[in-house]
Amino acid sequence: MKLSALNKALAVSMLLTAASLTAVAAEIPIASDVIADQVVTTVLAVDPAKHQIVVEGPQGHPVHVQLTDRAKDLNHLKPGDQVNVEVIHSVAADLDTDIQQGLPENEETVGAVRATQSNPNPGGEAYRLVRLQLKITNIDLQDNQLTFENAVGGTKVVDVVRPEIQAKLKNLKVGQSIRMTYTDVLKVTSKH
Repeated sequence: MKLSALNKALAVSMLLTAASLTAVAAEIPIASDVIADQVVTTVLAVDPAKHQIVVEGPQGHPVHVQLTDRAKDLNHLKPGDQVNVEVIHSVAADLDTDIQQGLPENEETVGAVRATQSNPNPGGEAYRLVRLQLKITNIDLQDNQLTFENAVGGTKVVDVVRPEIQAKLKNLKVGQSIRMTYTDVLKVTSKH
């Protein structure tokens, strides 16, 4: 994980919240991808009043991280503590088998779960789920391209480059919709 990714991961950790995934019978999975990364670093300094921490970055350089006021229990975090940051990003595309006239609005659910009082180590998990529904307006089998329209009428042409998804293009129909589900999970744990 690069330095900027560590900064973003720590800064976002207290902004996101819990979400759950639901399956819909009329949806057929057509693609998915998961990217996971982890970094373990050492706390160099903590300023709970200002919600700031300094952690060891690449090559030992200090990285200053400004957290929001939702970062609780920083009084338990001390220089020398180990902080483990895990980030998981996933995306899934499902074909909605019902051809619809209109598209539902996009959905976003966020949430956070913090360490409990019985656990003196600061940390927690943050979740974000975004669901978009896009209507197929054109299928170009020759060039392996799909054209989508979103709920507000914007269009986008997408090149389908993965062979396993290209093979499924012939089964799609104009008017069907694709539901894209993006999920981000951030888990921060610390150890004295």
